[in-house]
Amino acid sequence: MDNWVIAMMLGASILLGAIALFAFLWAIKNGQFDDEEKFLNAAKFDGEDELNDAIKQEQKKEALKKNYRPE
Repeated sequence: MDNWVIAMMLGASILLGAIALFAFLWAIKNGQFDDEEKFLNAAKFDGEDELNDAIKQEQKKEALKKNYRPE
């Protein structure tokens, strides 16, 4: 009795996983995840302080990368 339950659950999970994968690939193909205006709107509505903070953070990242020495 236990074997058929395991086989049925395994089959159902593979079927549902295949359907989810197909739907995800279809959405990528049709451009459902494309957001071309996100970065334009973010830059357009950011204030000068936020942009200066972003530049400082990028400079800190570059400095850390430059000074990083693995042991």
